[in-house]
Amino acid sequence: MTEADVEWQAWLDKQPLDSLRAQLTESAWGLELSRQRFLSVARKPTDASASGTFLINVGGDVNDPKAYLPEGFLERTKGVGLVLPSWAPQAMVLRYPSTGAFISHCGWNSILESISHGMPMITWPLYRMNPTMLVEEVGVAVKLTVGPEKGNINEREVIERLIRMVIMEGDKGKMMRDRARELKNSVKKALNSGWSSFESLSCVVEEWKKNMS
Repeated sequence: MTEADVEWQAWLDKQPLDSLRAQLTESAWGLELSRQRFLSVARKPTDASASGTFLINVGGDVNDPKAYLPEGFLERTKGVGLVLPSWAPQAMVLRYPSTGAFISHCGWNSILESISHGMPMITWPLYRMNPTMLVEEVGVAVKLTVGPEKGNINEREVIERLIRMVIMEGDKGKMMRDRARELKNSVKKALNSGWSSFESLSCVVEEWKKNMS
């Protein structure tokens, strides 16, 4: 286990035991109230251990989202959204033309995949991971923020508002989508022969060859 693993588990263990269940409820309501189409991975919450369940399935009725989503949610959003109980191929989803935004915990891989596919983000950092850079410097995201006075829970109205801001027509949403497309094109160029990423990787490979000889 790395030092980073210890840090995020320690952070999660400090959260109220019922907060994961409450946050899942608020997230579902935010998606429904936004009236936008969505694909969501909703894992079964548990009150047993915060850190043990935030990122990992722990058994139980994990294949039936009805058991842990708000009553009637799946019926009310039928034809509008799709809920998966465990996992989705993230990179494949992000490159679909019908995908309009990505709610992300801001891990580095997720950021790279989002930017390389021209996808604006709603940042929901696990613990201080990159949201300020994405919002203030890169300009491809909005940030979900909540204080202790709200029990560290992002409320449904906030989630609804930010989804609609990014997805629907509006100056701020349009600017983010335009910026995301601009960065997508930059990434594509950088990966081509003769451009920065290609040349940097080539230099690394050459150094490895020298050290192996």
